Amino acid sequence: MKQKVMVRALAAAGLATAIGVGGMQYYTPEVQARTASAPAAVQAKRAALPDFAQLVEQYGPAVVNISVVHDMKETGAVAMPDFGMGPDDPMYEFFKRFQIPQPQYGIPAQGIGSGFIVSPDGLILTNAHVVKDASEVIVKLTDRREFKAKVVGVDPQTDVAVLKVDASDLPSVKLGRASDVRVGEWVVAIGSPFGFENSVTSGIVSAKSRALPDGTSVPFIQTDVAVNPGNSGGPLFNLDGEVVGINSQIYSRSGGYQGVSFAIPIETALFVKDQIVAHGKVTRGRLGVTIQEVNQSLAQSFGLAGAHGALVSRVEPGSAAEKAGLKPGDVILKLNGAPVGSSIELSSRVSTMKPGTDAKVEVWRNGKPQEIAVRIGEAPGEKLAAAGAGAADLSGAKIGVAVRPLTQDEQKRMGVEGGLVVSQSAGAAARAGIRPGDIIVSVNGTAVKSVEQLKDAAKSRETLALLIQRDEARIFVPVQIG
Repeated sequence: MKQKVMVRALAAAGLATAIGVGGMQYYTPEVQARTASAPAAVQAKRAALPDFAQLVEQYGPAVVNISVVHDMKETGAVAMPDFGMGPDDPMYEFFKRFQIPQPQYGIPAQGIGSGFIVSPDGLILTNAHVVKDASEVIVKLTDRREFKAKVVGVDPQTDVAVLKVDASDLPSVKLGRASDVRVGEWVVAIGSPFGFENSVTSGIVSAKSRALPDGTSVPFIQTDVAVNPGNSGGPLFNLDGEVVGINSQIYSRSGGYQGVSFAIPIETALFVKDQIVAHGKVTRGRLGVTIQEVNQSLAQSFGLAGAHGALVSRVEPGSAAEKAGLKPGDVILKLNGAPVGSSIELSSRVSTMKPGTDAKVEVWRNGKPQEIAVRIGEAPGEKLAAAGAGAADLSGAKIGVAVRPLTQDEQKRMGVEGGLVVSQSAGAAARAGIRPGDIIVSVNGTAVKSVEQLKDAAKSRETLALLIQRDEARIFVPVQIG
């Protein structure tokens, strides 16, 4: 199967959606008149469908088209005269040396995107990738007025940018809450796909709090809204006409829209906007842990009643988490009393906390809950060990690996106390994704210091949670040996 790729349309990948739920519609007088004169069957059909006309009429003027100009350098060379010889001719390379390099020259490259006005004095939100490296940003309104915009600040981590135009009494959007959005709810997007300004598209919310493989802590809203180049940075509206997200990315095999689109929650965007406006930069909270999702097998391994929370696979030295006493194998269940449903939820909530804030986390450790006080830090990896001879074969224990203890030098170099390096993997271990060169750091939350310790653990449990170190990453891998 061809691998899916994440496409962040450079200055142009947005969503377009529609909104309407619970039988609510927006009707203009003209639409009402047409509906009243239509047959009963037609009236019933129209009543069951959302009408976005009033929403677009009221808030469409606050959606802007963004044009950017980039200055790019390019070097060329005068083409070699055609003497009727090809690359295989012995004299070809000789004459090729006499090509005359041309001087560098600037080539203005243009891009398009969308944005929306959040305050009448000209403050605008869009995507950071829309205005990245722009030498000039022009904002165009629906009434054809154009303004040169100043980039107040950008935050690449969340892909949010704040622009400002010198104007007043501008139309602005109404802001809502992404946390109140329900899966299955109608949503509407307005943007400039392919430069077609103020184009309206609609769809429904497909999922919430989606973690994407881009290294961010943004809990994306997934929709089935049509997204095309030029939509990036445009608003995602709910049925009440409130902006709940910024259209940002698509997931595609072809590079074009294929029914899966993502929007940045408006709460995330406003957090960034407020910090940029107030301080000129974004400061985030940080625990200093590597976390992963808890699936059913891992939940069973740790004795959890359900697959929820965020599993700590690594604690960074000197971090807030280490100072508080968090350990690999802890499952973070609550933050300040509020349940943590997933790893992306924890990352998102911590990132919006002010550094230095005192917080309480509830963790699941050694089969029981435990509360730990932590002071939130401020947000600003090892080589594979060689799998050599002398490895002990644990295939008889149904794990399916051949392992050997790390040498003292390897332990020091890898930052591991104890540990077993895998030289062969088969059976249950191979099915779980363990491969030669991996280092087994712990089993079921307990550090592994000998082969016998791993054997004993395999005899007492049907599911093992192995903490594996691979390159610079650590991850818990559930191994079903029953």
